[in-house]
Amino acid sequence: MNAAVATSVFGVFMIATVALGLFAVRGRRGEEGGGLAEWSVGGRSLGTVFIWVLMAGEGYTSFSYLGAAGWGYNYGAPVLYVVAYMSCGYAVGYVVGPLLWAYARKHSLVGITDMVAHRFGRPWLGALVAVLATVFLLPYIQLQITGMGVVVSTISYGAISLNWAYFIAFAVTTGFVVVSGLRGSAWVSVLKDVLVIATLGFLAVYVPLHYFDGYGPFLDRLVTEKSEWLTFPGHGDSGLGQAWFITTSFLNSLTVVIFPTTVAGYLGAKNADVLRRNAMWLPAYNVLLFVPMLLGMAALFVVPGLVGAESNLALFKLVVDSLPAWSVGIIGVAAALSSIVPMAVFMLVIGTMWGRSVLSLVPRWEQRQKGAAQVVVVIAGGLALLLTYTAPNTLVRLSLISYEGMAQLLPMVLLGLMWRRLTLLGAMSGLVVGVGVVCGFVFTENDPVWGVNAGIIALGANLAVALAVTYAGPREHDERPDDEVLARDEIEEEAELVRAG
Repeated sequence: MNAAVATSVFGVFMIATVALGLFAVRGRRGEEGGGLAEWSVGGRSLGTVFIWVLMAGEGYTSFSYLGAAGWGYNYGAPVLYVVAYMSCGYAVGYVVGPLLWAYARKHSLVGITDMVAHRFGRPWLGALVAVLATVFLLPYIQLQITGMGVVVSTISYGAISLNWAYFIAFAVTTGFVVVSGLRGSAWVSVLKDVLVIATLGFLAVYVPLHYFDGYGPFLDRLVTEKSEWLTFPGHGDSGLGQAWFITTSFLNSLTVVIFPTTVAGYLGAKNADVLRRNAMWLPAYNVLLFVPMLLGMAALFVVPGLVGAESNLALFKLVVDSLPAWSVGIIGVAAALSSIVPMAVFMLVIGTMWGRSVLSLVPRWEQRQKGAAQVVVVIAGGLALLLTYTAPNTLVRLSLISYEGMAQLLPMVLLGLMWRRLTLLGAMSGLVVGVGVVCGFVFTENDPVWGVNAGIIALGANLAVALAVTYAGPREHDERPDDEVLARDEIEEEAELVRAG
């Protein structure tokens, strides 16, 4: 009976999710703006609320319900790096977001692959960055499929197998993102955020009261019996000490502003003021991330002895064991949507990059970029699903370098848009060195290295090589004026757009 109730609640919400995504694009398919720009960046017309919930989705993935609780259960304090880097990243995004928005709007660009191709005047460079970014993004799709699969199987009390749950994750996400694009993801984000705020707010009150008679007794017990979880490097010999925390928070706060999914959110805004307002308000949303972290540590007393991947279920074991089936179903829906929304944006971004920067180089696909992008969405999601079934550890291994690898695009993207002297050879040399150093450290299991995040060392090497090659090599000859090549001050750019009408 519990399985039937929870599964029914879940099924109703999944149907509503697909319907909401399709409803978002009603009346827009036949419009002139119904091409790639409408599909991939919402026609650059999304307002404050939609951009807020869409970009908040970057912080509320399946990690919020599974990984954050699992890290809290296994390590404790080091998991706070998520709150630190996201809040700092929003502050950096206050400046960078409007800058990228203005540059993309001026030159009709739809992603970072477009930007680097335009900046350096090399279409093939956009294709190269698209391939590299796909390698770093594909593991995130697989991880969201896996996360949603675990959630669905758990809230159904085992009635839905993991394999079917994986397929449901893929089918629901593909079902609306192919048709509705970024706009549909933004609409579904509204439903997701309502459920996330409601369920995490409820659990923040319910679990301490139900299991410990309040926060006072819970925190007293935590300080007395599990004090190791409250200091760095946390529980066990994790190597996640203060130096790792600082370097990881710093690196990720820079990386998140050029992450392709974040940039998709930037470019969907109708104006740069929307991005500035969101940069100020989004850190407040991170307060909710403390809930699964704390509840993961609460699970230490309620369900002790969880090891390995089972620790990621710490929060859901508390939920399934003590709540009625209908509420388990609703909490499961919130967690599932926290997988679906970011997974949809990951798939959409990969499709956009390939449709715009890779397949557009083929003459027969040049005029069919949106169709090509939609095909790539299905292929990318299908590949992630196939590897989830057949070789799950392959993409899990790749996910270890995803964020640190993406960080190596920082000099090419941000420095390149600010400093004209940076040459293509310098940017490419730095990128090759940075990615090579990251792969070397991670795949030899030397991350952290010397107590710090390996990605920051790789980025330092990347930047040093890029500057050295730029200064040592010949100047590049580009007849375009600075206004055409570099990203200008976003306020000045906006003033020009207003004057132009």
